[in-house]
Amino acid sequence: MAPPMGNNSGSTRNGGLRRRSLLAGAAALGAVGAVGATSGCSRVATADTGDGGHLLEQLKAKGTVRLGLAGEQPYSYIGTDGKMTGSSPAIARRIFKELGVDNVEPFPIEFGSLISGLNSLQFDVVAAGMYINPDRCKQVIFADPEYQMLDAFIVRKGNPKKLRSYKDIARTGAKMATGVGYAEIGYAEEAGVKDIGTLPDQLAGLLAVQQGRIDVFVGTAVTVRNAVEQAKTDEVEATSEVTPYVDGKPVIDVGGFAFRTPETTLRDAFNRELHKLKRSGELLEIMRPFGFTKDQMTDIRAEEKCKP
Repeated sequence: MAPPMGNNSGSTRNGGLRRRSLLAGAAALGAVGAVGATSGCSRVATADTGDGGHLLEQLKAKGTVRLGLAGEQPYSYIGTDGKMTGSSPAIARRIFKELGVDNVEPFPIEFGSLISGLNSLQFDVVAAGMYINPDRCKQVIFADPEYQMLDAFIVRKGNPKKLRSYKDIARTGAKMATGVGYAEIGYAEEAGVKDIGTLPDQLAGLLAVQQGRIDVFVGTAVTVRNAVEQAKTDEVEATSEVTPYVDGKPVIDVGGFAFRTPETTLRDAFNRELHKLKRSGELLEIMRPFGFTKDQMTDIRAEEKCKP
């Protein structure tokens, strides 16, 4: 998934920060930390000149853009082959090629350091499917979101407690867990859930459900679905999508690319290409291999989610 940053580091009741460190998380970051440090050596200066910034032309001259990644499936992570993958890098490759920048480089970093890393010039753009919210909009500028996301639950096969909403978890007194700093903590508290634990990632959550240590693990719909599919077990299942509520109103989170505040020229150029992909349907085809469906496509604009 907000101060200093994270799709996800630290949670707010309005869906603010969510860490979402998933199956490839910490191990992948550790394995490629040296790559990130190396790719961050050559920094492109940026300043708020009031003219939209010059980063796009600088990137064209270099031929390379550095992407801040957070090791989170399915958004951006280093695969088992050691290469950068995920929905955000796939989108970035396609759009930056259209913008005249042929090469993309990964810069793996802790999710909670993505915004500070971007603003300290360690990389050029956050490509981590970061949730857009008012707190983050005070620190960076966002492209329009490429996806929208609801939640889902990992439960025992057959869903014996019939958990289909946060209210169901509260009503049944089910033992729930989610990730450290996930926005789902706030959503569960809003619904009256009392027994909320945290675990490192979706795999740990799946195993805890499978072993009977918890009744339900809560995460974003695509990541929950991917975790269950990858586990290849008959002992747990993913529920249908779950809509969280805050102050009685449904919440739909959206994620997108983040840029340094002065670089509106780059952000606007990126947006133009993104909307071409949306209109043609190509965006879904790029994201489909990572578990996204038509249900995750959105026409919401970043400015809508930046409003307090």
